[in-house]
Amino acid sequence: LSERAKAQILLTNPPFSALTGKAYVRDKVCQEFQTLGKEDFRTLTVIANSRKFSNATFEEINHLTREIVSLAESCCADGADHSCYDAGSSALSAKSCGEGSPFPAHPGTAGCCAHQGLEQKLCLAALRHPPQPLPRYLQPSNEELCQAFKKDPKDFADRFLHEYASSYGQAPLPVLLASTRSFLSMVSTCCISPAPTACFLKEKLARKTLSLLTLMSNRVCSHLAAYGKDKVTLSHLTTLARKTPGATFEDLLPLAEDAAEGFSQCCDSEAEDCMEKKLSEHVAKACGVLSARDERFSDCCKSKNLLQNYFCISALPPAPAPELPEPRKPTDEQLCGEEGARHAKRYLYELARRHTSVPDALLAKIYDTSAKVRGECCSAKDPSACLDGKRQRMGEELPRFLEKAKQLCGQYTELNFLDFKKRLRENLTKTMAAASPELLGTLVEQRAAFASACCPPNSPPLYCTSQV
Repeated sequence: LSERAKAQILLTNPPFSALTGKAYVRDKVCQEFQTLGKEDFRTLTVIANSRKFSNATFEEINHLTREIVSLAESCCADGADHSCYDAGSSALSAKSCGEGSPFPAHPGTAGCCAHQGLEQKLCLAALRHPPQPLPRYLQPSNEELCQAFKKDPKDFADRFLHEYASSYGQAPLPVLLASTRSFLSMVSTCCISPAPTACFLKEKLARKTLSLLTLMSNRVCSHLAAYGKDKVTLSHLTTLARKTPGATFEDLLPLAEDAAEGFSQCCDSEAEDCMEKKLSEHVAKACGVLSARDERFSDCCKSKNLLQNYFCISALPPAPAPELPEPRKPTDEQLCGEEGARHAKRYLYELARRHTSVPDALLAKIYDTSAKVRGECCSAKDPSACLDGKRQRMGEELPRFLEKAKQLCGQYTELNFLDFKKRLRENLTKTMAAASPELLGTLVEQRAAFASACCPPNSPPLYCTSQV
């Protein structure tokens, strides 16, 4: 690891923030502890580690939180030795590596524990669980909330923070903090109110924008974490092309690039209003460009609340595919030139507007294949011969691939789920007449699970990419 990368890990990953014992690192941790106070520091630690270890149990996060807060409390006290934090974090590392560790389990822990000293601690600090494919937090009823809150307010708050932060762990930290603070304030106010039902209704309406911001920012930042900035640009381009197939590439690419740039700035930002500002700016631009092109888009742009407009646009199903001629494929010179990636995106835009029911993950897979082809062929001795061979194979396979996806997601969209599974079984029985009933049943369940997760708008990118 470079020194800069080491410093970044040290500064952004509690509990190992002060691993080296250097004063400037220890001082940062202690400044946070003293500025926030013990309880707020503890809350932040629960949230930070629930995001980092999204598959951890509440008990594991609780153990880790107690150790971190105790370490800060002991080592940030007046008169504490400067080596205190370094020694304490070394003890935490040793405990993480010990048999039966109470801390969150991670597949990479054993590899980190093979190292010694600082390298071991840096390695442990860099471990993360992959983000949850979909938020799993389900808000209980008002009565259940109040029952749990009155039984033990502190335990209720901790369990909520863990569940919510692990579910929405890709949302920027300032958004997550504001959302959890607002929710806990609502519960503590309404559960002692003489009219709790009216109170909850009023507070939930007041929280609506913040709840939408949490949901949407978690979604866009999950895409960024899964795809990277270039493929997020492609994802927004093809998503808009499927919803507004009449819009031009020149209309849509700047909007897609603007979205990807804004999200890349805000997903790790500590500025409180960064994500809300960028999402609002993006939806204002999208409404300005596309409202005149599509009546559904225009309807979504009518609210004064720009986040509600963004949510409405993101939930729009694909439009019917227009009748268009076959798209022109990029030439060898275009693919291997400086703007090869742009030409590949243009071709994917053309495919998306002709096959509007084909999901995002499948188009992303085609883009990956095109990048691999450009990497192999553009540096070959005879790029044209290499590209011709790839084109011939793609010409045979791509139409079948798109037709399968179009049929699967088209039927999923048009039919109710039981009829969809029945149609799936009928289709598979025709194409696999010799298959056993058990195999057919397995295939039906697999394809139905893929369709229900990956055909709708806003499908989980990591899961769907792995399932293609």
